[in-house]
Amino acid sequence: MGRHFLQIPGPSPEPDAVLRAISATTIDHRGPEFQQLGSRLLEAIKPVFGTTNPVIIYSSSGTGAWEGALTNTLSVGDRVLFYETGHFASLWIEMATRLGLRPDVIGSDWRHGVDAEAIGQRLAEDTAHEIKAVCCVHNETSTGVTSDIRAVREAIDAAGHPALLMVDTISGLASADYRHDEWGVDVTVSGSQKGLMLPPGLGFNAVSDKAVEASKNGGMPRSYWDWAPILEANSRGFWPTTPSTNLLFGLEVALQMLEEEGMEAVFARHQRHAAATRAAVRAWGLEILCLDERYYSPVLTAVVMPEGHDADAFRKVVLDRFDMSLGSGLGRLAGTVFRIGHLGWINDLTLMGTLAGVQMGLHLSGVPVAGDGVAAAMAVLEEEARA
Repeated sequence: MGRHFLQIPGPSPEPDAVLRAISATTIDHRGPEFQQLGSRLLEAIKPVFGTTNPVIIYSSSGTGAWEGALTNTLSVGDRVLFYETGHFASLWIEMATRLGLRPDVIGSDWRHGVDAEAIGQRLAEDTAHEIKAVCCVHNETSTGVTSDIRAVREAIDAAGHPALLMVDTISGLASADYRHDEWGVDVTVSGSQKGLMLPPGLGFNAVSDKAVEASKNGGMPRSYWDWAPILEANSRGFWPTTPSTNLLFGLEVALQMLEEEGMEAVFARHQRHAAATRAAVRAWGLEILCLDERYYSPVLTAVVMPEGHDADAFRKVVLDRFDMSLGSGLGRLAGTVFRIGHLGWINDLTLMGTLAGVQMGLHLSGVPVAGDGVAAAMAVLEEEARA
């Protein structure tokens, strides 16, 4: 009985209003009603990315949007500098390799954000400007680490390097502060199923003038992912291929909800829930995977299980007993980490229910718990409410 708690770091819980919009009757994607919808959406999405430039919307996952970013701007054999902050950064590197690019990888312990100074140093050494792009993840979903993208742009500029800056904010968009134009990002990659509170199925590329110019002068063989026909059709409110019409219905409602709340309030809400979650983790005596508070994610918190306890066994107990899904450890973190998502359509009471389920699951799984994490989280939320 009762609702399922979907507390993974995406897909996130969807608002009822979004689900109702998606359930509407599909309309003619070549007709005037759709044209009006498309024109409205293509403008309404821009402020969420912090841009006045075009935002390309694919019928795809975020992985498809990765491919769109790479294939439009880069050519086979190009060197690309990647900073590996976690599992999803590593998957982007793997895609680049499969596409025939030559990734230069700066590795990390997956417990810190991007080191902009290391990127700047690598670019300064590239006096021939062979590196054509710098790619990094804004909010690494596998680790709960958020990186300083402004600092990355400053490092690129300080090195006097012409490389494009491409950023994955698939889980960060509409949850963590993000500013495509102000931070000088050339291609921002995102998806629908996180902060935008939609089911999976829409991928996004926000593009700078420099990125569009690069797509005109080069790029890889591409068809579906090609920006040019999409931008041309978008100028009239349409798409060159059949769009995910009903997801676009839902997107319009989600954007209206974000606008009504105000993006600064959206970011503050996610920060509040993240702080409460971290307070709970500390009270339990467990370790937060992210080791530097400057990089704490407002989207999710990754928790390290004590030695001798399996994170997946614990997650199974929580799912079986309380019908709540928690995120698994990915890649090298499998079995050692679980992730608590606190993004999307949730409120203080949703979060308290989530943390109560985690705490009961820890007890039932025999994981040693130092104190009352639920009370610690409640104290954070109560203090915020009084402020």
